[in-house]
Amino acid sequence: MYSLIDDEIQELKERLFQLQLEHRDMDELIKRLYEESFVDQLQVSRLKRRKLQIKDAITRLESRLIPDLNA
Repeated sequence: MYSLIDDEIQELKERLFQLQLEHRDMDELIKRLYEESFVDQLQVSRLKRRKLQIKDAITRLESRLIPDLNA
């Protein structure tokens, strides 16, 4: 494995922060949709799928930011 330089680490942290914000916003949007009298299940399904994709991206970024213990 390679060692990340400081600029790369900072970029990954910024991207991680953006994804975490997007994930939280997606969660709030889904909650608001459920509060409406008519719930568009297709839209909710798409949002949940996108939210899961964001969560997967967050997990991948977090794992890249963990220092390599073999280094």
